[in-house]
Amino acid sequence: MGHAGMAATVVRYLRSVGAPTAAPVEPLPRPDLRAVRDDERAPVDPAEFRRVLGSFASGVTIVTAPGEQPAGFACQSFASLSLDPPLVAFMVARTSTTWPRIARAGVFCVNVLGADQGELCRGFAVSGADKFAGVAYDAAPVSGSPRLDGAAAWIDCVIHAVHTGGDHLIVVGRVTSLGTGAEDSAPLLFHQGRFATLAD
Repeated sequence: MGHAGMAATVVRYLRSVGAPTAAPVEPLPRPDLRAVRDDERAPVDPAEFRRVLGSFASGVTIVTAPGEQPAGFACQSFASLSLDPPLVAFMVARTSTTWPRIARAGVFCVNVLGADQGELCRGFAVSGADKFAGVAYDAAPVSGSPRLDGAAAWIDCVIHAVHTGGDHLIVVGRVTSLGTGAEDSAPLLFHQGRFATLAD
């Protein structure tokens, strides 16, 4: 069975264990993954890794999923993946407590944040709070996932495959519907630990 087949089996199992609920989800233990032996020098210092990779400016998204109480988290690691078939991908920590709820739903919506949505992003970056309190949204047309008001764009997806990538999971979504916000909506960017916006 290939990676995609295994991922599909996992998703089917997660769907079978019950409808998505707001029941507390215990975080998975952080995996003990090493690229070198204990007696070898680590190839890259983690702090330097973060500093250098922070030079890469990215967009900012909130990934949401439907449920009795919907799930969502702020995600910087998002990318388009394939045109035929239409696929996107996002990365999520294996210790995330939100990811199991998205996996059980089997669907998600990527909300690409607009330039004025920094505070909204901060709200979805915390753990344990009611992230949707006071947040305006409607249902994405296919998945029913929260589609956040004011987003620059939205991409509605079904989970297509899940792969491991070190201490993260690589989640591939097959796009079922998508759209943009207002035509003049500028995106929110993240660069060197700070939010930023486009300059003409």
